Amino acid sequence: MQNTTLTKDSHELNEPTLDILEEGLLHKMMLLFHLPTRLPGVLVVGLALVVAVLTGVGWWVLTGDQPMAQLIAVLLALFMAADMTLLLTLPQQRISYGPWKAQLFVLALPRVVATVGVGLVAGLLPGNWQLWLFLGLQMMGTAAFIRGYFIEPFKLKLTAVMTFTDRLPLGTGPIKVLHISDLHVERLTDREAQVLKLAREAKPDLIVISGDYVNLSYNRDPKTLQQVRQLLSQLSAPFGIFATLGSPPVDLRETVAPIFDNLPNITLLRHGWKQIDLRNGRSLTVMGMDCSHDLPIDAGRLARLVAASPGNAPQLLVYHSPELMPEAIEHGIDLYVCGHTHGGQVRLPILGPVFTSSQLGRRFVMGLYKIGRTTLYVSRGIGLEGLSAPRVRFMCPPEMTLITIMPNG
Repeated sequence: MQNTTLTKDSHELNEPTLDILEEGLLHKMMLLFHLPTRLPGVLVVGLALVVAVLTGVGWWVLTGDQPMAQLIAVLLALFMAADMTLLLTLPQQRISYGPWKAQLFVLALPRVVATVGVGLVAGLLPGNWQLWLFLGLQMMGTAAFIRGYFIEPFKLKLTAVMTFTDRLPLGTGPIKVLHISDLHVERLTDREAQVLKLAREAKPDLIVISGDYVNLSYNRDPKTLQQVRQLLSQLSAPFGIFATLGSPPVDLRETVAPIFDNLPNITLLRHGWKQIDLRNGRSLTVMGMDCSHDLPIDAGRLARLVAASPGNAPQLLVYHSPELMPEAIEHGIDLYVCGHTHGGQVRLPILGPVFTSSQLGRRFVMGLYKIGRTTLYVSRGIGLEGLSAPRVRFMCPPEMTLITIMPNG
């Protein structure tokens, strides 16, 4: 195995002073909705009741129907109470460990919007249809809640993908790469057990992991960090495991990077590359970079990485986000694997992802893209966002990816 790394240049490891993600609208919204976590539970319940009452007042203003407005306020409060009850059960069931106080208000937002929407059209509806429409929408919300929290996050699947390159000699066998992204561990659950099971069943030549190992709410928690190390230590592949660090606010360099210290089965590539001899005429150059989301800085790092690494074998770029795809195309990289977007995590019919957290928007959200000689696969990832973000997936189940690299022809 030939190898070199670029981490000897200490400036490569210096993160930009401005954190792009933390300056973004999505992160600021998550921080805003996270504020209730600082309040006593009784006060949070009181605020939830205020939200229900104010929504009832809004209904009264829109429709002029005071008795119906009072009923709507009571029913909305009951639906929110059901949300709170389910949120409180999640840790006991080892499903999710997120802050219930913050998530309660995030879940209340679509309920309030739906209620106001029905109030706007109430005058067009005959009889009690406005009430039935309200109840129908709220019950659909509860059904989506149950699916999003209890079912879909645990429907982890292994996606099989094939790609071709002229840098792999004709007649040589395929190279199987297992890609894992966005573990976002809070505590070890059945989902992480499925990760190990699928990794064993896939029988890859090597494994690559593209960052975001911990949940944003738990990236300083000693127990979480220890459990991530426990999980990673159980992975194995004949020709090695190669990892990179994800978004700076998630994979804190001072807490997450040390997870890999003295972890013999995994090589952490921080702006480095390794050329792997997989025998029988097969070789692969794996390039890995920290992700800063500062695109000019990361593009420059990628250019130096490509210039330093050999081009006589297929090149595999492992980087947390799809945001360097234009540069990967320019450099003629064979295969680029990433995550970060979670596929949106919550997708709606027709509309698709609600958020992507990518500076390229919806351009590369999830799945397979082929442009020029570069194949990109954007994983939906495995885990879930932190802070106030609901620990849900909807129409976007988690995945791991087994990518088979074949010679052209």
